[in-house]
Amino acid sequence: MSTSMFALFRNRFIRAILMSGFFLQVGIWVRNFSVLLFVVDKTHADAFAVSMISVAEFLPIFLFSFIGGTFADRWRPKRTMVWCDLLSAVSIVAVLLALTFSTWRVVFFATLASSILSQFSQPSGMKLFKLHVPEELMQEAMSLYQTLFALFMILGPALGTFVYQHYGIKVAIGVMGAAFLLSAGTLTFLPPDRLESMTRTPTTLREEMVQGVRYVLSSKALTTLGACFAIAGLALGLIQPLGIFIVTERLGLAKENLQWFMMANGIAMIVGGGLTLTIAKKIAPPKLFVLGMITNAVCLVVIGWSTQLWLSLAAQFVNGLVLPGIQISINTMILRNSEQSYVGRVNGILNPLFIGSMVVTMSIAGWLKQSLSLVTIYEFSAVLFFTGVFVMLPMFRLPMMERQQEAS
Repeated sequence: MSTSMFALFRNRFIRAILMSGFFLQVGIWVRNFSVLLFVVDKTHADAFAVSMISVAEFLPIFLFSFIGGTFADRWRPKRTMVWCDLLSAVSIVAVLLALTFSTWRVVFFATLASSILSQFSQPSGMKLFKLHVPEELMQEAMSLYQTLFALFMILGPALGTFVYQHYGIKVAIGVMGAAFLLSAGTLTFLPPDRLESMTRTPTTLREEMVQGVRYVLSSKALTTLGACFAIAGLALGLIQPLGIFIVTERLGLAKENLQWFMMANGIAMIVGGGLTLTIAKKIAPPKLFVLGMITNAVCLVVIGWSTQLWLSLAAQFVNGLVLPGIQISINTMILRNSEQSYVGRVNGILNPLFIGSMVVTMSIAGWLKQSLSLVTIYEFSAVLFFTGVFVMLPMFRLPMMERQQEAS
């Protein structure tokens, strides 16, 4: 383990992408919590307004992911990531100016703009992982990258809450812009784009998008993943905007206490990342994914029913414990079942299936909250997760089928 970790940190790409990720996580978490608390204050905790924050964050993923993934296969990935961070910083400056001279509702644009640009940057990052990280180090690299996100699950909520409560929304937006600029500067230290990898037979954007769809439809593994992603998206969309109401209504706590739930989830993700790193080579990615989905469903039932702080935190912790396994297994299955020239488009197709489904249920979550109890909504979300497990079962037979196809 120490030898492989040493090899990872000697990799120029890993060092640069981790530092860029650090700055991005600062900006994202300050954005997430400052905008959330600001909207809650302005609307007196209106459920519809709160749910629209999540819609602004996730709707662009549905609308732009496929286009962004296709361009990631056409453009130079390093240049794409740098320009996306620079444009995100410019958009934040525009939001700050508009907030000064216009309505407070412009804060939704801060989330909207950075989410759109991330649809061009994220698949480019995946493509760079495929280009610059050796196959034998891929799983460790993904785990290390995931650990950074887990760390900010602990630090991010407290950081975002602190900045908003002590300095207000304008300073918070300024911090976002600075974070995106620092990320763009860090990305300039990435290895140069490989021009030879950009050589291709001239095709139109439409032709490449059609090729991507055909590629996914021709793969049993990718179509199964797509169906499971859609179901999981419906499940997560129901509860994504409602976490703050678990804190305020089921537990009777102030809205600021949401940060402690996020921190518990983050601590568990760090522990879970370490556990996943040790067992990932012993458990096939589909099995790891299904185990995480089942555990996630059980935890949602507990969180929905619980009115005790310790029980809710325990369920949140267990949920975070299995999350790295779910995410690492997803990335591993996508990369292993995708050719390098199709990585961007595969991401661009599968992500909209997940996020589009999530946006559908997020859009009605606020309305459902007014008609149904939180317990009912969380239980139905758990049922959807169990459904996703059954959809995923055919993946257990695919490795043998793939070996037979290769042998033939």
